[in-house]
Amino acid sequence: MKKFLQLTALVLAMLLLFAGCATNDADNKLVIGYTIYEPMNYMDDAGKLTGFDTEFAEAVCEKLDMVPEFVEINWDTKFVTLDADQIDCIWNGMTISDEVKTNCLVSKAYVKNAQVVVMAKDKIENYATAESLKGLKFAAEAGSAGEAAIKDNGLEENYTPVAAQTDALLAVAGGQADACVIDITMAKASTAAGTSYENLTYGVELTTEEYGIGFRKADTELKDAVDKAIDELYEDGTLTKLAEKYELNLAF
Repeated sequence: MKKFLQLTALVLAMLLLFAGCATNDADNKLVIGYTIYEPMNYMDDAGKLTGFDTEFAEAVCEKLDMVPEFVEINWDTKFVTLDADQIDCIWNGMTISDEVKTNCLVSKAYVKNAQVVVMAKDKIENYATAESLKGLKFAAEAGSAGEAAIKDNGLEENYTPVAAQTDALLAVAGGQADACVIDITMAKASTAAGTSYENLTYGVELTTEEYGIGFRKADTELKDAVDKAIDELYEDGTLTKLAEKYELNLAF
């Protein structure tokens, strides 16, 4: 009986040790919610996730001695996913808006952006103002800043929401929509020479904005730690080099 009790105690001690290790691993992990959105987060030719926000998040995690884990999410339900503890933050070129600030804590702004109209190159010159765009068939990602820009400019008469910004581009290329509204960062990357959408281009800027990282309302310490790491990465030149690599404009 004594040996049995000793063995039981040893097993329990080992289980507690493993549980402690698992807890430490979990505490040391930052689960990052993203969508495929070039040049912020996308798959390279080797099938590896990369992009400005991907590299940015990895650099911040290194500063914080954390391990990044990237989880693809549905953008339209990003706040529900965050509040359900399925991710620790939303890090995917998220426009800082009143809606965003209502639903989560937001980091300091790090990149400047704009919502632009994308359409066929041979038609873009006919549309120089938001007013001239009325009546066109539009597509945009549901719940995105592009969707908000369409509505704010009175262009929702023939608007169809889609699941992702890539789907909005596909709708224009396939003729289901006359135009779409997406981030200028993605528009630049997606319509450059040699891309799948080189016959498209971007024109009217409907809004100007800035990107931030979203955290749960209770995670003030995490948000403050990330902000501090962002400052350090800007001061040592890391963010400037990343912005140059991905042709983005920092908000600092």
